[in-house]
Amino acid sequence: MKKILELREKRAKAWEAAKSFLDSKRGGDGLLSAEDTAAYEKMEQEVVDLGKEIERLERQAAIDAELNKPVSEPITNKPNNNPDGEEKKGRATDKYKKTFWNAMRRKNFYDVENALQVGTDSEGGYLVPDEFEHTLVEALEEENFFRSIATVIQTSSGDRKIPVVATKGTASWIDEEGAYPESDDSFGQVSIGAYKVATMLKVSDELLNDSVFDLEAYISKEFGRRIGAKEEEAFFTGDGKGKPTGIFNAAGGASDGVTTAAANITFDDVMDLFYAVKSPYRKKAVWVLNDTTVKALRKLKDNNGNYIWQPSVQVGQPDMILNRPYHTSAYVPEVAAGAKVMAFGDFSYYWIADRQGRSFKRLNELFAANGQVGFLASQRVDGKLILSEAVKTMAIKGSSSGA
Repeated sequence: MKKILELREKRAKAWEAAKSFLDSKRGGDGLLSAEDTAAYEKMEQEVVDLGKEIERLERQAAIDAELNKPVSEPITNKPNNNPDGEEKKGRATDKYKKTFWNAMRRKNFYDVENALQVGTDSEGGYLVPDEFEHTLVEALEEENFFRSIATVIQTSSGDRKIPVVATKGTASWIDEEGAYPESDDSFGQVSIGAYKVATMLKVSDELLNDSVFDLEAYISKEFGRRIGAKEEEAFFTGDGKGKPTGIFNAAGGASDGVTTAAANITFDDVMDLFYAVKSPYRKKAVWVLNDTTVKALRKLKDNNGNYIWQPSVQVGQPDMILNRPYHTSAYVPEVAAGAKVMAFGDFSYYWIADRQGRSFKRLNELFAANGQVGFLASQRVDGKLILSEAVKTMAIKGSSSGA
């Protein structure tokens, strides 16, 4: 290797010398004399010869490296019944994934019994392979932005008890040798359970039997779209009865930070909502509202003529309202009398609890007369705002606000 490097340096110097000689010996007509031409060709040939020698040495080094390889590769994985030394376990194994999708495609696939024994067929549906479950979660995140700003936790069984500090103690000034005053924190609990959201789709026999059709991608995208949309609706407006408790729900949701004085939103209303959230929560706070509300806010100015809405001028930077980013959703209520139309705060205090394991079930006979096969998908999830002061909402003046 050292020899090759030396030759490369020598060739570079020889080429620079040849170019300098050529530039210095050209006459007024740009041509060389016969003597100078012979000298230049000799210098150029040296460069060519050095290049060939470098190529020979590099080929020799490659052959030596190949011959020095061991005749067999050492075993790096723990030997088992898989010659490739499969490392993934349980529902993550390639074998489980393959047999799972074979079971989804075929009506009578008896080989599935042993391969799927790790995914218990408790209520008629096998647990989704780990890789596909991850794909489904990604699809939910694409369809439902709320998961990106909330805190998502995993639960395995039963309710999840979340301790919350309800009130905090305070310090006091005391005289020398005076008694220390008692001031304890008070604690509460928020319980997060699991509600079931489900959907069904039908696929024709022709598509199932077509190897070109990507069943996995289709099901993950379609189930993700359906479940994600239903989740987002509940996270905003759910009443907590058979579904998560939404941010805008009167009971268990965020409290009103401001109620407008008129049937429309003013600059002062938005500013009041901004400062209704305590300073520590404003550091990571975002706005959540409907597209129609954003359209109304774009027309608002402060007393100096500055618009409240600021468009992004840099790639990757979001648009802003009062220098804080915002998200829009069709499930946030539009401006109407008595409606809660905006929320502002740190949404990481809204916790989403996913019950581990999403279940699929194939229906062979129900739609057989139509040449179709049904698929059921279900997920168990709950969501709650665990600290009400972290997020505040804006309510429009109306009968429900006491106006």
